[in-house]
Amino acid sequence: MKVLMPAALRSYTRESQVEAYGHTLDELFEDLERRYPGLRFRVVDEQNLLRANMRIFVNGAGVRDLRHALQPDDFVAVVLALSGG
Repeated sequence: MKVLMPAALRSYTRESQVEAYGHTLDELFEDLERRYPGLRFRVVDEQNLLRANMRIFVNGAGVRDLRHALQPDDFVAVVLALSGG
């Protein structure tokens, strides 16, 4: 499936959009880690939860659960949330 990467993670992928595979978001990030070592840790923390500053959208809908089921034709967007005051 197609995965849109934020600019902050393109130092790993060298591309704004990559292909990855998985039946769940967790498997998708495992696949991305095999291809781009170090990327998963930037998105998923030590407790296997999405980092607070990361947002994941599957076909335009926000998802926080890494067990979320995926289909091969889904479009996943990884978005870095802005913070500040």
